[in-house]
Amino acid sequence: MSGIAEVIKSRISANSYDTERQLTDQQIAELIDLATHAPSAFNLQNWKFLAVRSTEAKARLLPLAFGQQKIMDATVTFIVCGTLKPHETLPAALKPTLDAGIIDQAIYDMWVGAAQGMYQENPQLQRDEAIRSGSLAAMTLMLAAKGHGLVSTPMIGFDQAAVVKEFALSDVEIPVMLVTVGYPGATNWPQKPRKAVNDVLLFV
Repeated sequence: MSGIAEVIKSRISANSYDTERQLTDQQIAELIDLATHAPSAFNLQNWKFLAVRSTEAKARLLPLAFGQQKIMDATVTFIVCGTLKPHETLPAALKPTLDAGIIDQAIYDMWVGAAQGMYQENPQLQRDEAIRSGSLAAMTLMLAAKGHGLVSTPMIGFDQAAVVKEFALSDVEIPVMLVTVGYPGATNWPQKPRKAVNDVLLFV
């Protein structure tokens, strides 16, 4: 089995974390560096990550996640956000791609114009794009964690509005999900069986 196949097929959603082992700031930054290699429309990169790692910050997040103990036990819980108004940040986000010669000025101008036309007057599409981008980044983050010998858990069980308020998110930052990350504890289940490919694949 290839390395990436092994990572995918052995990744679990963990409930048990080793509370004695921690991650350094550099290790956390490396995980986010990998997460930012996720795809996004127009290369918008419309995401943001808050690394909740101090005991004080975890205690603030715990009740907002309905008391789920893994918030306290994991080394870090990422608040993974997608951002609204991506057409406003695209010119700067896309500039390095232009400077590297990957796209030319005509394509740059076309993409910036297309994004402006798509998102500026369409708040629902902005929100949809934020959820998509945040979700893709979260999945990439979890695979990166597994590749580093860590476990993780995506969490949708939290009070979104309260998280926005408590962690002073801006009005363009939507918390898509929480992702706990750390070293594995002793009581995690193996990956649960998946549906058969024939149940979910249709050739047309």
